[in-house]
Amino acid sequence: MFKRNHSLRPSAREASLVGDSSSRRGISRRRLLHTAAAALAAGWATRGAAHAEEKAAKKRVVVGAHPWVYAATQPKYDIYPILDRIFADMSYAGIEGIELMHTALRPDDAVERIVGLSKKCCLPVIGMSFGGDMWNRSKHAEILEDAELVIPRLAKLGGYTLGTSVGATGKLKTPEQLDAQADILRKIIALGNRHGVVLNLHNHTYEVEHNLHDLKGTLARIPDVKLGPDLNWLVRGKVDPVQFIREYGNRIVFLHLRDQKADGKWSEAMGEGNMDYEAIGKALHEIGFCGPAVIELAHETKPTRPLRESLKMSREFVRKTMGC
Repeated sequence: MFKRNHSLRPSAREASLVGDSSSRRGISRRRLLHTAAAALAAGWATRGAAHAEEKAAKKRVVVGAHPWVYAATQPKYDIYPILDRIFADMSYAGIEGIELMHTALRPDDAVERIVGLSKKCCLPVIGMSFGGDMWNRSKHAEILEDAELVIPRLAKLGGYTLGTSVGATGKLKTPEQLDAQADILRKIIALGNRHGVVLNLHNHTYEVEHNLHDLKGTLARIPDVKLGPDLNWLVRGKVDPVQFIREYGNRIVFLHLRDQKADGKWSEAMGEGNMDYEAIGKALHEIGFCGPAVIELAHETKPTRPLRESLKMSREFVRKTMGC
């Protein structure tokens, strides 16, 4: 049996010091754990608030504008030479983002120039329109080459939407033409996904006439494709926009807004026509729409005011009527 070695016992003072040290270590450890827990809680709270803010921002409808009304008066519809004016006008009008035409991204210095204008005018690029005769297989290589040029450039600008038109034939498309159209759309969708850009199907009248023949043909072949309807083209294609929103709401990620008068001609600004945007706003609220809503003015008569003023009137009308 081992005998206790009393010489190894601590003295009273040593025991007191050891006790104090242990006590201090215990308190320090508790304080450390308490501080760490508080910091962690604060971190989670901050992250939670940031996530909530991000979620709320994503749900907020961004009201943008498309420059077609400017392009319509330009040689070959080229807006690149007048981008300074377009950015300045849209910023003045209270527009929150610009949807560019894809041709404006073709020049070699496009990204650098547009970044400068975007910063100067506090007007972010949210996306671009894109199109071609996608039903025609002989043009697929050319269309895809164009897409491979401009989509990465759009991503560098911070753009995330691609409003895509598939091209008209002048008559109902055949199953073979619809097959060709779907084939290249799949490739463009995949290209966009690699760059964080979401394709949506933009419509003119030809996609929605004849009981949505063209659009339904695409949806049958690409069931998960997203939609970016132009509400005025729906009206001109004899489609009720409110009914369309309610039927296809789970696919709609983007909108084009324009107005027209009782005689069927486009109004100079939104709010000067007779489209029922109050009913449209209610339908969008019902489906929980939270994508960009883009004003795309177009004129069939000579304007009576500067375009920037019509854009400003349109922006205010959207705010008042649709609540965004």
